[in-house]
Amino acid sequence: MKTILEVNDYLNNLVWGLPSQILLLGAGILLMVSSGFVVFTKAKYIWASTFGKILSKESADEGHLTPFQAVSTALAATVGTGNIAGVSLAIATGGPGALFWIWLAALVGMSTKFAEVTLASATATYNAKGQRVGGPMYYIERGLGNKALAKIFALFGGTACFGIGCMTQSNSIASTLNSSFNIPSQLTGMIIAILLGLVLIGGVKRIGRLAEKIVPFMALFYILGGVLVLVLNREALLPSLSLIFKSAFTGQAALGGFAGASLSMAMRSGISRGIFTNEAGLGSAPIAHAAAQTDHPVRQGMWAVFEVFMDTMVVCTITGLVVISSGLWSSGDYQGAAMTIAAFETGFVGGKYIVTIGLSLFAFTTIIGWSYYGEKCIEYLFHRDLALAFRLLYILAAFVGSVGGLQAIWAITDTLNGLMAIPNLIGLVFLYKPFTKLVKDFFSDPDSDFSNRDYMEFFS
Repeated sequence: MKTILEVNDYLNNLVWGLPSQILLLGAGILLMVSSGFVVFTKAKYIWASTFGKILSKESADEGHLTPFQAVSTALAATVGTGNIAGVSLAIATGGPGALFWIWLAALVGMSTKFAEVTLASATATYNAKGQRVGGPMYYIERGLGNKALAKIFALFGGTACFGIGCMTQSNSIASTLNSSFNIPSQLTGMIIAILLGLVLIGGVKRIGRLAEKIVPFMALFYILGGVLVLVLNREALLPSLSLIFKSAFTGQAALGGFAGASLSMAMRSGISRGIFTNEAGLGSAPIAHAAAQTDHPVRQGMWAVFEVFMDTMVVCTITGLVVISSGLWSSGDYQGAAMTIAAFETGFVGGKYIVTIGLSLFAFTTIIGWSYYGEKCIEYLFHRDLALAFRLLYILAAFVGSVGGLQAIWAITDTLNGLMAIPNLIGLVFLYKPFTKLVKDFFSDPDSDFSNRDYMEFFS
């Protein structure tokens, strides 16, 4: 086991290190340029077509999700502990300038995720149950014609979900509730397992319905709490913003217990955390988006832009500004979620409960979202309906994670999670031309009736 963990540690440094960050940013820049910077030039239309239609009533056939249910499911899996603990960790290691690089990663990531979801929607197909399915494994096979690479992605996705999407999240919930309310981890684990079972029994439709209700609430709850803290600490807001931009390019000198951060450390911490929080390039979110009913793939792709914006530019920014304005980032006394909790508490007494409740909701919905990703990867890999066996194993993993068990598995699945990005990014790079054609087709006349079209013609 020691040798396995040493090999895993080496691989982990590679897949989450500088080479992967360069690959992720490079693919994002290619897609951004080839599409004519459409996420920015058409920002007004994209915003009106997503945020402007959140409250509109939509319905979907059996086996499908509405576009908003799809983005809610994806956000449920994406907005997690990385938005609370990950951002604080980036600032603690890279200084306030890390937040600037988180923003930059998001701006590039918008194009990456836009392409992922567009391609997933264009190549989606139907399984034996008549459910609409898709994702990187389908656009790599159907669009690129490479079954081996598609299976590699599915293998990584079907195994990684147990660690990054399940065990680490349930452990975050259990440890946070234990420290804030003294609730035993075993009890938390049992409750998580029961609630998870109730949700997963209903399949994708129940996941979508739950996500569209809980995701807006949890995001609004956390955002309003963060805004309140910033209002109460408003004297520190402008100096904090100035510090972010200043230290983004100069690094940050050592203060107190803070070790000090170089420019390269700020960049590395910010970019890696930015990628981790919004999952652009990882290939996970397109699996949920592919289940949505839409008349044109680009129309669903626009929701991916909205998703990255909400996850990083809003939620992560709230966390970052609260932490920086509190001054605790330089003390060296806190790490991860503990720093965010302490920073919220500087705003008002009881502020820590905003983070505790927010983190618990974020982590639980991440568990739910990743269960769907893992299940669909396993379905693709074995061409069989293994949903019941997968769900039972996944529920067990959630309980084991909550009590801190099998931490070696966490480390291995974290590496597998990073490895997901490699076959996905290869697919995106080689499919940039079909993506560009789809974008031009849609925006040539976005108000056209695109119903009953076969979008596989764009891949020939």
